[in-house]
Amino acid sequence: MQNYSRSQRSPLKSASKPFSKRPNANSSGSSKAFWLYGLHSVQAALLNPIRQKSRIVLTSEAHNALMARLEGALTLKPEIVEREVLDKLCGRDAVHQGIALQVMPLPNSDIDHLLKRKGPVLMLDQVTDSRNVGAILRSAVAFGAAGVVMQERHSPEESGVLAKAASGALDNIPILRAVNLSRTLQQLKDAGLWAVGLDAHSNLLNGADFSDRRVVLVLGAEGSGIRQLTKKNCDEIASLRMVGDIDSLNVSVAGAIALYEITRHYF
Repeated sequence: MQNYSRSQRSPLKSASKPFSKRPNANSSGSSKAFWLYGLHSVQAALLNPIRQKSRIVLTSEAHNALMARLEGALTLKPEIVEREVLDKLCGRDAVHQGIALQVMPLPNSDIDHLLKRKGPVLMLDQVTDSRNVGAILRSAVAFGAAGVVMQERHSPEESGVLAKAASGALDNIPILRAVNLSRTLQQLKDAGLWAVGLDAHSNLLNGADFSDRRVVLVLGAEGSGIRQLTKKNCDEIASLRMVGDIDSLNVSVAGAIALYEITRHYF
């Protein structure tokens, strides 16, 4: 691991700011309404004050389960239907658990909002699979990340598939969709964050102590990894220690392990 010698690097424990106060009103990804499904995803969206919601369609069993989770009145008028209606609405392969919520995409976040929150920032460099991104969001919330930065063009739009994989995390963490990822990374570094890129063949991340550093962790797409320009802007490149015959992991799994390693010393 490289020595951390930049005196201007700020500590990780910055003041936090509630997610519901996200200031930027620009739409992220698509501006079209879509259906969220699954109890965790729908519950999180219903509890998110900045999420625009229009319809909720559910079975009677799911309605009972949802009301028990919400512990209060449902602001939308529920449309009670048979399960077959949801199969057609969400797709027969969707694990909708008898519930779907029609929503608009969340507003885009900005750097200032991420910096005012506590925890590391996660950056995704052309990670395009919706299920992978959803799983990464779930890990980001679980390990206390301040927010997630991804590209405006080369990243998946919000969707029911992504939200289901995130299991409620989509509505619980700010997401900044950046036009230029390298420029955004430089802005985060200028604000005091230490940029760590994850790569399969580099110095080991395991055991490093980041308790005095606020980190932006950069993950690249499976196969191609972090792009060269993004990698050049990282302060260091690190890898995970693996002792078996497998030398690489799914990006969402690797991201979860790296976030744990980065955050375990100070939470």
